[in-house]
Order: sequence, then C-alpha cells, then structure tokens
Amino acid sequence: DLEKEQLKTLKKVVRCFEKGLPLKDLAQIIEILNLCAEKMNEQEAFTEPLCELIKLCGLPFQKKKLSDEISYSVAVSKSIAQLGYLMRVPSSQVRIQICKCIVSFYNMELPRKLLSGYQPTSANYKIQMAESGGLAETLVLSLALVENQLTEKLWVLKALQHLSSSGVNCRLMMKAQAASRLCLYLNGVDPSGQLVFRSTEILWNLLEHTSKEEVVNQLSSLECVHALKEVFVDLLMHGFRHYDRQLRNDLLVIATLLAENPAAPMIESGFTKLLIVLATFTEVKIPNPLVKGLKLTYSYEDFELKKLLFNVIAVLSKDPCAVQLLSENDVMPALLYYVKPNKKPGFHDWSAAQYEELQLHAIAVLASVAPLLVDKYLSCQANTLLLMFLEWCIGQDPFFGQGNSFHGTGGRGNKLAQMRYSLRVLRSVVSLYDDAVNLNLCDQGAISQLLDILKYAANKSKEKEDAILLEIEADILFLLSALCENDLHRKELFSYEGVDILIPFIQMDPKKLYSGLGHNRLLFSALDCLWSCVIGCYIAEDYFLEKQGIFLLLDLLALKQKNLSNMILGILVEFCDNPKTTLHISTWRGEEDQTAANLLIQLWRQEELDLGVKRDQYGRIVDMKRPIVSSFQKQQEVIPVPANRPSFAIMEISENIRAKLYSLLCKLGFEKLPGLSAKDFVTLAIIQRYIDFKVGEVWSELCAELKEEFRPVASDEEALKFISEVSEDTGRGVAALQTEVLESQHHREIQEEEKTYTKIQGIHKQKEMVNKSWKNFLTRTSNYEALKKAKRLQEKSIEASRSKSKTQNGAVHSTDIKGLGTTV
Repeated sequence: DLEKEQLKTLKKVVRCFEKGLPLKDLAQIIEILNLCAEKMNEQEAFTEPLCELIKLCGLPFQKKKLSDEISYSVAVSKSIAQLGYLMRVPSSQVRIQICKCIVSFYNMELPRKLLSGYQPTSANYKIQMAESGGLAETLVLSLALVENQLTEKLWVLKALQHLSSSGVNCRLMMKAQAASRLCLYLNGVDPSGQLVFRSTEILWNLLEHTSKEEVVNQLSSLECVHALKEVFVDLLMHGFRHYDRQLRNDLLVIATLLAENPAAPMIESGFTKLLIVLATFTEVKIPNPLVKGLKLTYSYEDFELKKLLFNVIAVLSKDPCAVQLLSENDVMPALLYYVKPNKKPGFHDWSAAQYEELQLHAIAVLASVAPLLVDKYLSCQANTLLLMFLEWCIGQDPFFGQGNSFHGTGGRGNKLAQMRYSLRVLRSVVSLYDDAVNLNLCDQGAISQLLDILKYAANKSKEKEDAILLEIEADILFLLSALCENDLHRKELFSYEGVDILIPFIQMDPKKLYSGLGHNRLLFSALDCLWSCVIGCYIAEDYFLEKQGIFLLLDLLALKQKNLSNMILGILVEFCDNPKTTLHISTWRGEEDQTAANLLIQLWRQEELDLGVKRDQYGRIVDMKRPIVSSFQKQQEVIPVPANRPSFAIMEISENIRAKLYSLLCKLGFEKLPGLSAKDFVTLAIIQRYIDFKVGEVWSELCAELKEEFRPVASDEEALKFISEVSEDTGRGVAALQTEVLESQHHREIQEEEKTYTKIQGIHKQKEMVNKSWKNFLTRTSNYEALKKAKRLQEKSIEASRSKSKTQNGAVHSTDIKGLGTTV
C-alpha cells in the first residue's frame, strides 16, 4: 500500500501549497516532481498529482523577506529549468500542463488568499528566472518529442511564442536551432491554422531580437525553403480570410530575407521563379501554370503583397544567378507597364494613391533591373516610354500626386516623384556606357529634352530649393555628361543652351555647399558636365569663355576647398588647349587684386604642407636628393614591382594636385607673372623644375629596387651614380636660385627702407622751414622794429634782383605799391 500512501501525501502537499509555493520549499517540490515523473513509468495514477504540482508552479511564488528573490535566485532558476526537462515524460497531459504553466508566467493572476506571513514575488521574477535557467532552449529541443502530436506541439509553440518576447530567450532558442526546427514543421497538417501562425510569430521575434544573418543561415537549407514555399503557396491559393492574407505577407517578408542570402537555395527550390511570376502575372497576361486559378483582390493585404513582390524583384536583381529567370519571365514589360501617365482608376481598381505608390515602386525597381536586361530594355522601347513619361512630367496636364509613400516623398500635388525615379532608370542604363542604349536615346532627341527638363527643374528651384529637385538636376547633368562625352556632334547640340544653363550652377553661393540638401553633389555634377559636354568643342568653349566662365571657375578655385580644387584644375588644364583661355586666366583678379599665378602658387604651398614635404622657414628646399618627396613616400619601403605596373612615385602624381598646378603654370609661362612676392618666386623655382625632380624620384626608386635584387656592374653603377648626382645638382641649383631671390629681395627692402628714411627726413626739414617762416611772420606782426627791418631787407632784395643795364627807349615802371604796409 506504499503507493496509495504516497498519492495521499501528494494530495496533502497540493492542498498545503494551493495558495502558492514558498521560495524556500521550491527545490524540494521540484525533487518531488522528478520522483513522480519516475513513478509514472510504473503507475499512471501519479499523472494527476504531478499535473497538480506543476499547476502550483504556475502560481506566484511566495517570499517572506524582500531579499528572498535574490537569495533563492540560483535554486529557483534551476527549478524552473527542471520544468523543461519534465517534457521527457511521455504524457500528453503532463506536457500540456507544463506549457500552460510557462504561459502563466506571462499572464500572472494572484490567488484570492495568500499564505500568512508571505507575499507574492514580483510580476517579472519568474520570467527572469526562466531566462537565467535556459528554459527556452530546453523547450525548443522538446519539439522533437511532440513532432507527431499536434495538440502538444501547438502548446509548446504557444509557450515558445511567449518566451520569444525577450532577447535572452531568443538567443537561447537560436542555440537549439529554433529557426530551422520551426520552419520544418510549418507545413504540417493543422486545420486550426495555429501552427503556421505561432511558428511565424516566433520566427519574427527571432529576427527582431537576434542576428538576422544567423536566422537566415538556419533557414537556408533546401528542406526549410521547400517548407516555406509550400506554406506560402497554400495560403496564397486557399487563404481567403483577412488573417490568412496577413500571414501570407509575413511569410513573404521572410522569403525576401532568404533571397538576400546567396547561399539559400531559392532558385533550386523553384521559389524564385514562383515569386517572379507572381510579381508580373497581373501586368503581363501570359498564362502560367504556377499561378493558374489565382486571383488577387484590391484589398489592402493584396496591395501590400504587390509591393512586397516588387521588393523581391529588386532583391533578386542583386543575384547574378537570378538574372536569367528575370529575363525569361517578362519582368521588363511588367515594370514598364507603369511607365505611363497616371489615369483616373476605374471601378474595382486600385485607388489613385495606391496606383501611384505601385507606379513609383515599379519604376524604382526598374532602375535596378534595367542595367541587367539591356537587350530586353531596348526591345521593349523603354527609352521611348521613359522620354514620353518625362514629357508628361513637365507638361501642363492636371495631376495631383498624393506623395504619401516612401517613394512618393516630395511628390504631393506635383509630378516630381515620377520625374525623379524615371531619371534614376535612365541614369542606371546610361552609366553602362552602352553605345546602343545611348545612341537610341540621342536619336530620339534626349539631349534637347533633358535640357528642357533641367531648365524646368532650375526654375522650380528658384521658387523653393529641396533635396529632390537638387537630385533631379544632378541626375540630368550626369546623363548629359555620359551622353556627350567623346562625341563632338552631341557636344554641339549641347553648346549654347547647355552653357547658359550651366553658368548659374557654377555661380552657386559657396555657403549653400554646407546646407546638407545636396548642393555639393549638384556642383560636382555641373563641373563634370562642363568637362564632358563643353571641353573639346570649340563652339561651346568659346561661348563659355564669352560668358566669363573661366573667371567663375577661378572664383571657385579661390575658395581653396580641397575636394573642388582637383576637379577645377583638371578642367582649366583641359581648357588651356584653347589659345584664348590663358588670356582669361591672366586677366582674372580675385579679392585684394590677387592674380591667378599667385593663387596657383598658394595652392601648391598648401598642398606641400598637407603632404608633409620638408621646407625651411623661407620655403626653400631642404632635402637636395629628393626635394618634392612627401612624408608618406619617405615611410614606404622599397617594393620591386613589374615593369607594367606604375611605381609609387608615378602613382603619387594622380593623388595630389601638384601635376595640374605645374601644367597650368607651364601654359601661363614662368616669366613675367604678375602679382608675385619674393616668397612666391621661391616656390615658383621649385614648380618650374617639378618634372626634373619627379624624374629624379623615379631614378632613385630604380636604384633602390636594383640594389634589393641585383648588384649593378661597374659601368651601370657609375651611370646610376652620375644620374643621382645630376638630380642632386638640380636641387642645389634651385636652392641657390631661391637664396639669390631672397637676398635680392632683402637688398630691395633695405633700399626701400633708405628711400623711406630720406623721404621722412625731407618731410621733417620742410616742417621746420614752415615753422620758422610762421615764427618770422608772427614777429613782424607783433614787433614794429622787426617789420621795418624786414621791409628794408625786402627792398634790398628787390633792388638786387633788378637788371643793372638800363633798357633804352623803354618805359620804367615802379614795382612799389604806394601805401602798402605789409611784407608778405
């Protein structure tokens, strides 16, 4: 009768703790649970008391002191972990009760009566203990035990759904391969639909709380992808409830994440092809067995599905393996279906806002797909459709954009959003520099049309500048650059009208460059357009010079912005092939009457400062052997390179602006440059010998490489020594010239100082004479005797000045004025 006594005792225990288990007794209760679990193998009668005891674990634990929660935390976490291990008991009733117990952690209800002297633990205490005990991981592993029992499986999923609300549990679940286990069970038989719902919810929580890459990697097996595909198709074809459609869309998002992973067998499983067909079947009326009998409504969930399918196309366009499928399944015609003026939606159709959102989304996806399917793009006459659509965008047809989506930003009440994304499509295909695409565009008058759109956007910007308008302008400038580059006829088409439009962009207020709206990009696009569309065409170049364009470029260069200087100098060097350009450069004057030569030399000095080139306090050469070497170059070790690869000394030319500055000053000539100081002449002496110094650098590298691998023969060694001496002599010569310039300047300064001193002396002497004259005048006015004396001296002076020989037959006139009482 021992077992009967044990059962009675268990009932007493249950009655004793019906108000909740004290923390101090929990370890013993769990021990009793484990004993009951062992007894169940022999006697099923222990099932009910075991369930009752598990049920007690669902009630709030009882504590005597506030510190009990911390004191018993280790024991409690181990005890809760034991609940998970009890899932091994082969009893549906026990397993369900364990799951109910875990769910109650999250829906805690206080008992009506409490144990005297005790109070319940805090609401989150059990949840925290479950996390520290690793209950979630154990429960995931127990899924294998309930694989064929639907009810038990659903209860386990319900418990996991609650547990997965925390990041700690999600990480524990991922250790037990939760994502792949759940995905494999997705397509199990379940009339209630809870299996898919709960599994999907847990997968979402795993994606949210753990590494997305890790979840995707677990789902990337062929079995998981197949299971996901079957459930998705089932919901798509047979799910008619609002809830089914939402679930279908959730699964599609997970499928999209899988499509982003190249390792996921989406193509092998046929899922990729299915998604592509679904994305295009409403626009391209070609019967396909994959979607036979499928009809989409115009509900919000189906609208979301359509957008998600477009998004999948964009994701698949990044996978080279999927390009063939995109080509075979008419993705291009389906996306081009939306490249047409918006019409009023008909009955049982998308609303105006929904259609606009789909249209913009489709055109945005087209920008990703078009460069991959150039042949399809041309065969569908996409260039024609886009140019016609852009014509509508700047036309006067009434249209009020809703602008209420991500792609519709800034498009409320206008067609700017449509224009923006259409230009992005053109930009993506033109940037391929495919002759067929670009020729097709130009044959349809794209250059003239793009200039009209640019003028339209520029006028809009005058009213109110925003980031979208600036992006549109920058994209058009890029398109013009790509189309006109290396084609003289297209440059001539651009010339007059294009230059007139470009000038205001180059005249941009420098303060706008820091606005954050995109003026920087716009200015660079304008300079790039100038380089590609104007330079090389004398008609356009001369017109740009007439418009004082070189002055504008030098004004920009005078800002001394490093990111701008390189590009502007490149343009000026190219422009100097036109003989009229150097006169414009020489004529320019900046602030404080600065000349172009002075500006270029200042830029050289700043560049050398940034590069860490050694100079003394007067700007003279310090290192005679390597006068223009940067500090970075000096740090580089000698690395032998093949003959077909440029050495560091050569690569360095393209990494700074010194070569461009040298080229420009060569065009201007190094003699008779106006507006230069002695310091400028010191720097100019270095610039003038830039090529010689650079040649010396290359020989220096060559010598170092040879000594690393070979020992030159005597004659070669002598030749190399002579070459290095020549380079060093050049450096000494320049240093001597610099010293001579400085001494000459010092001598001139001394001469100027002496002249100034002499001038100051003369001024002081003059002041003394004026003071003496004034003093005499005051004496004569205040002392009568002095006045008489002055009068006598005056008369004597007059008499002495008269000629001694008298003029014959001439009248003699008196020089005295009678009655005059002054000597002034």
